[in-house]
Amino acid sequence: MSSNVFGNKFRMMTFGESHGPAVGVVIDGIRPGIALDCAAVQTELDRRRPGGDARGSRRDEPDRVEILSGLFEGRTTGHPIAMIIRNCDARPEDYEALKTLFRPGHADMTWFMKYGIHDFRGGGRSSGRETAARVAAGAVARKVLDSEGVKISAWVEAVGKVRAERFDKGFIRKNPLFCADPSRLAEMTREINEAEKAGDSVGGIVSVLCEKVPAGWGDPVFGKLDAGLAAAMMSIGGVKGVEIGDGFELSGMRASEANDPIGPGFELLSNRCGGILGGISTGSPIRIRLAVKPTPTISTPQQTCDHEGRKAEISMKGRHDPCICPRLVPVAEAMAAVVLADAMENQRQLRE
Repeated sequence: MSSNVFGNKFRMMTFGESHGPAVGVVIDGIRPGIALDCAAVQTELDRRRPGGDARGSRRDEPDRVEILSGLFEGRTTGHPIAMIIRNCDARPEDYEALKTLFRPGHADMTWFMKYGIHDFRGGGRSSGRETAARVAAGAVARKVLDSEGVKISAWVEAVGKVRAERFDKGFIRKNPLFCADPSRLAEMTREINEAEKAGDSVGGIVSVLCEKVPAGWGDPVFGKLDAGLAAAMMSIGGVKGVEIGDGFELSGMRASEANDPIGPGFELLSNRCGGILGGISTGSPIRIRLAVKPTPTISTPQQTCDHEGRKAEISMKGRHDPCICPRLVPVAEAMAAVVLADAMENQRQLRE
């Protein structure tokens, strides 16, 4: 299967480059009759879009979605849904000085080694710009999941060394960092601003919560739900670690501490497993945490090499996120939605 295609029953293929005419997505496997319009997709894209606030990149993209196919009178037809988001504020001239240089921390060098091509205009296909297409697909997946009442939310749990201590779900969408702890918002903002002033960037942790996922989704062995979620999250640029439930903390426990007791009615009395056992959902909330690295593009001089392997120094200018965690929040939600919609359709087919 192409590396540009994700999913089994609910399948999406993204296309486009950072500085091309547009990015977009084609979704297949959608049942007919599901209510969908541009507004539902636009709401999610507006949360991801760049534009000059505390979240980062000053690239000013309207990110207006166009749905080209798969809808009739506000409902899905059962045929592929194609959506595009046109690039309006690309400035490839900003990257002319990098024509023969590889950016440390980026995919430039590995893509050159694999394809023999170096799209120096912001990374081309490997750019975070591609995630706009994922968010559009995630908005459609959410509509598929509505029939089961599944709810997905994500937030920034940490920025650099600043970690949230409280969780206020209602606060997440009331601030540009998607922080869930009002008492830590100012510190997180300051951490980002200080890194940017120093010509640097900062990473963090993003948490994802999937609620009301029915028990029984996911398949044993190679089709595990947690494996699918981990693959989806690791496919997002900048994510270097994924944890399900208590994850790495479980490695230091005894089973008597780590196991979730089972109460009457199949209910787990704790949720250290993060809502998944044996690759199959338990009915408890699914908890995921993502380790996000600092944005590689910084103005601080760094050592690199050119296309001939000769030593060089690089200092990168442009409109880049000093912290990608806030922009990653809607992307993580979208990828969780795509995986769960796929699992839902797999389970539906099994029962039929």
